[in-house]
Amino acid sequence: MEKKQVVIIGAGISGLVACKYCLSKGFDPIVFESDGDIGGVWAKTIRTTKLQTFRDMYQFADFPWPSSVTQDFPTQSQVMNYLRSYAAQFYLMKHIRFHTVVKEIEYHGDSSFAWSKWNGINGTSPHGKWKVTVEKRGSQSQTPSTELYDADFVILCVGRFKDVPNVPTFAPGTGPEVFRGEVIHSMEYAAMDHEKAEQFIKGKRVVVVGFQKQGLDIAMECSSVNGPEHPCTIVYRKDRWKLSNFVPWGIPLTFLYLNRFSELMVHKPGEGFFLSILATLLSPLIWGISKLVEAHIKKDLPLAKFDMVPERSFSKDVRSCLLAILPDDFFKRLENGSLSLQKSPGFGFYSDGVVVDGGKKRIQTDVVILATGFKGIQKLKNIFTSRDYSDLIAPSPGSRVSLYRECIQPRIPQLAVIGFSESFSNLFTSEIRCRWVAELLDGGFKLPSIEEMEKDISNWDDYMKKSSGEYHQRSCLTALDIWYNDQLCKDIGWNPRRKKGFWAELFEPYGPMDYANP
Repeated sequence: MEKKQVVIIGAGISGLVACKYCLSKGFDPIVFESDGDIGGVWAKTIRTTKLQTFRDMYQFADFPWPSSVTQDFPTQSQVMNYLRSYAAQFYLMKHIRFHTVVKEIEYHGDSSFAWSKWNGINGTSPHGKWKVTVEKRGSQSQTPSTELYDADFVILCVGRFKDVPNVPTFAPGTGPEVFRGEVIHSMEYAAMDHEKAEQFIKGKRVVVVGFQKQGLDIAMECSSVNGPEHPCTIVYRKDRWKLSNFVPWGIPLTFLYLNRFSELMVHKPGEGFFLSILATLLSPLIWGISKLVEAHIKKDLPLAKFDMVPERSFSKDVRSCLLAILPDDFFKRLENGSLSLQKSPGFGFYSDGVVVDGGKKRIQTDVVILATGFKGIQKLKNIFTSRDYSDLIAPSPGSRVSLYRECIQPRIPQLAVIGFSESFSNLFTSEIRCRWVAELLDGGFKLPSIEEMEKDISNWDDYMKKSSGEYHQRSCLTALDIWYNDQLCKDIGWNPRRKKGFWAELFEPYGPMDYANP
């Protein structure tokens, strides 16, 4: 029998594991990657970038980190070496087409397709195909060529934190056009080689807009290069909880938020009466744990001194995937003047710099780096030729990407989306999803009706809005990782209880190695 064609778009973390598990089921995957290397966001980072998740939580279930990597938070080069070793171990590289941009995908087939009748791509039921248009880019001297591929199934692993920068809009006369210095997005800075990036900021006053992971990394690098002589200013809107480590009061954070007992305290999507009552009764513990961690952070870090105490609870930021680790010498740099903070609900430009605090304060600067995130949802929508499919992915700018099991849009046939939900460890989450998709492709289980899937999606949408509020677009699963994985395990016929013994099952943290075997 001819192998069915699976097209995977993107060779980041999700694309690699999707390719690996498709191969394990005997399919013929082809991976299109626009860049010249694997790794997605890890391929182009700032020199000082490190993993923000415990090493043991950020690893493949069947491919642990080498013993030579001993740091809790490996560097970018160590992460890339680990990914390349994984790709080599499972012979993935020969399936990847680098420098190949997917321009659009279009479905040709029966519009009445129903997932409930899906029998895998080796099934005998007639289905349609996706037409995938790609642009092959060679050297600068070569003209890009366009090619068309047929796919029996498409897995979108395009990632939400690259390619399409989110650039703020400004009132007339307050945008970058009035500024005499240089304005770039953090994506452009990260794309520079390390020496070029250093020369770009050296001897210049830099303003970094944004205080999440990438903004923090860039600001630290600027302060290292220029010191107090040319201080770097971070402009940001709101304080979020930052940590010096993941072990408050000597208790690993995973014991507080990533075990079954911690999830009993949280209301769940579509939960029954018993779980609802239990979560209500245990909810005071959430408040207590949050205050315990907050007390440790306030004791460990001088947040109050620098007016950095967040208004939201620590648990709320956990459930919104907004945590970040502060470098050891962050506050030293605030003290010596090589870094400064400016909190402001908005900002604009004038000829010599940036205007903040409603126009009351001006910051003279030479360079502004916008660490303002990415339009990942728009990038995902743009890949579809069909406006109907694009609108199904996200009907409005404020929508999240609503998917059944965070993988399948019930009304888009023969397609999965991997990597648009966040968690404590995105690698961990992407891997189990790819195993679920591979089983689906193999006909290993049946999906429910469209109506049932949409009801489940609605329950998850309600949960995300209550759990994360204004950040529900991030689709953060942290605090319900195990509950979510349980649903996937049940679908594919695995026992969701992965620990040995009642107490271990209740209190031990769950991690990638718990899912190493079916």
